[in-house]
Amino acid sequence: MSNNETGYIRKELPGSVVKLGIVLFSIGLILGIIGFLIEPVRASFSYLVAFMFLLSIGIGSLFLIALEYITGAEWSTPFRRLSEFLASSVPWLIIFAIPLILSMHSLFHWSHTEVVNEDAVLKGKSPYLNTSFFIIRVIVIFGIWSLFYYFFTKNSLKQDTTRDQKLTKKNIVLSGIFIPVFAITITMAAVDWLMSLEPHWFSTIFGVYFFSGSVWASLAALTLIVILLNERGYLSSRLNKDHYYSLGTLLFAFTCFWGYIAFSQYMLIWYANLPEENFWFLNRWTGGWEYFSILLILMHFIIPFGALLSYPAKTNPKRLKFMSVWILLSHYLDLYWLVMPNLSISGHGYLFSWLDFVFPIGIVGLLILVFNIKAKKYNLIPVGDPKLQRGLDFTLH
Repeated sequence: MSNNETGYIRKELPGSVVKLGIVLFSIGLILGIIGFLIEPVRASFSYLVAFMFLLSIGIGSLFLIALEYITGAEWSTPFRRLSEFLASSVPWLIIFAIPLILSMHSLFHWSHTEVVNEDAVLKGKSPYLNTSFFIIRVIVIFGIWSLFYYFFTKNSLKQDTTRDQKLTKKNIVLSGIFIPVFAITITMAAVDWLMSLEPHWFSTIFGVYFFSGSVWASLAALTLIVILLNERGYLSSRLNKDHYYSLGTLLFAFTCFWGYIAFSQYMLIWYANLPEENFWFLNRWTGGWEYFSILLILMHFIIPFGALLSYPAKTNPKRLKFMSVWILLSHYLDLYWLVMPNLSISGHGYLFSWLDFVFPIGIVGLLILVFNIKAKKYNLIPVGDPKLQRGLDFTLH
């Protein structure tokens, strides 16, 4: 398919993008190292929030890739390469997890043998919650995700030059395998990194809760990048408001889905009123955390629900850009709300730290740099995909 047919002309992103990424990543790296040296416990918790944000964007984008293949979606084909770029952080997760593994005793109550021996609940969970098995799970899960990322992107990029339709069929088969594996592994990752921060608490819906927020944030990142690139002529000139509407509709759908899952988790635990479950929510309604809980409801559901409800809102580029940034901030707040009340020093209530802003700055810089590296090497749209023409021709009428 020629450039004239796709309306796509490949060109490099401006140098200012690289400079911005370098500056942000450098700030996060330098101040983050200082934070680990002077406040290691607080730094560990703050870094965990940023790490889970990076993980959720990467694995959420990988899910969107598989979802397109397995459903045979056409409208999203022009954007799939951007999801591939966002998912490129997945193979690096094991590297960025090292500071957390080294800080396990600061993060996880169950990692202390003497504590487990004196606690019947922790002793019962020790076959799963122990340091050795935790590290094994981290390596295996991140390794599985990296393998799927490698084969998805290898086939997709190869198709740019070969135009071989069999590569699409290979990725469809891979997607069929990936989806159930993804469901299991993302649940395990959510339990390991987030729920086990308070090992006495449990929720059977927690994996779905994390999944809904991750895909929501990944869609927001994709929507923001699509609009920014398209407005500056880096994508196909044939993209139209129906493409934007589809992205906006998915954002709205996952806004509702997250709200449903979050309320279901809260309602079932609160209604049952079991001490071994409801203390987790009680901790988030005291000591200043009640304001974060109320803010989360507003930012993560009520405001985006109203802002994305109408048809014009879903096709308005300015509205979609603003709401994409809003959603990413809301997702970060959600992760912060999940992690930080478990910090031991916050037993007297919420305590602010400058480190809470350092690590997200570094993560944003990292994502910009990784995206720019990929954009320099590869096309921004999958020019060899057999569905691309139909994707560019997509209309709702």
